[in-house]
Amino acid sequence: MTRPLRLAIVDDYPVVVAGVASFLAEERIHVVETGTALPVLSDVDIVLYDTFGQVQGRDLNLADFVRHSGAKVVIYSWNLKPDLIDEAMAGGASGYLSKVLTGPVILGALERIMAGEAVILVGDHETSVGGAGDWPGRSVGLSPREAEVLALIARGLSNREIAERAFVTTNSVKSYIRSAYRKIGVERRTQAVIWALANGFLTDSSRTIDPALHQRPQASPKA
Repeated sequence: MTRPLRLAIVDDYPVVVAGVASFLAEERIHVVETGTALPVLSDVDIVLYDTFGQVQGRDLNLADFVRHSGAKVVIYSWNLKPDLIDEAMAGGASGYLSKVLTGPVILGALERIMAGEAVILVGDHETSVGGAGDWPGRSVGLSPREAEVLALIARGLSNREIAERAFVTTNSVKSYIRSAYRKIGVERRTQAVIWALANGFLTDSSRTIDPALHQRPQASPKA
């Protein structure tokens, strides 16, 4: 493609959206719109759905994001279970990208998707360490997985519900909880919720549209 990709980033956590936007800023990508899990308003090429603390798998209605546009939906996640990827692609996703991928690799994948390919890039299979962008609690050492579990606790989910939402075992959830509690210095669930809500885990219902990019540039006339 000769022009920058027009992208909308969807997630309920401002720090997550800002982190992804910053990570992609150096690539040939224009982040036109950011916001919550609501239908995208702008004329964009791709809706990048960040799965942090969000619905995944069969309960995800991808059509909700692009009701009135031809944008393609791409899942951006560190949850790389094959059955989850299959569900997302069967549900209408045009791509599924791991958060361990570098910016240039993501750009190349998005350009292939715009050319009509269905692209799945899982990268490194270690999904609880590293990762691009940002997430709540990163500054105190929480891994993406620990932060996601804490976000779901703050939303009032039980361990079983978290396991179902994050596609991990209940024992894994308990392990993430123990390590997260140790890092943030709490011992009980109520303390964890209070800490989470005071440290960036409060969801946001706002939407941001870059006024400089809201209008799609007109194609240059042919000579």
